[in-house]
Amino acid sequence: EYYLDTIRTVFQEFLLPRGMWKVNGELVKPAAIRKTALMSIEGELDDISGQGQTAAAHDLCTGIPKPHHKHLTVEGAGHYGIFSGRRWREKVYPQVRDFIAKYAG
Repeated sequence: EYYLDTIRTVFQEFLLPRGMWKVNGELVKPAAIRKTALMSIEGELDDISGQGQTAAAHDLCTGIPKPHHKHLTVEGAGHYGIFSGRRWREKVYPQVRDFIAKYAG
């Protein structure tokens, strides 16, 4: 049920970017996020979510200062290759680690 609801909410009805997604009756407001940094990651060859889909979060989270935004497109990686295997170890993890360290504390 959760998976099907996510598909409907995110991929079919686009409720979040349309400003219409509610959780427990309360409207989700990405622009209200202020005290964090945002890093998005996607694979160049992702066959599940399209190019730019994760990067779109940056346009929605307008309360986060622009210098605290980072987007990474992993060349040659599909959906699952982003977080497993050689690409994760050599390309993705070092950037995630450094990003977290930069904004920790």
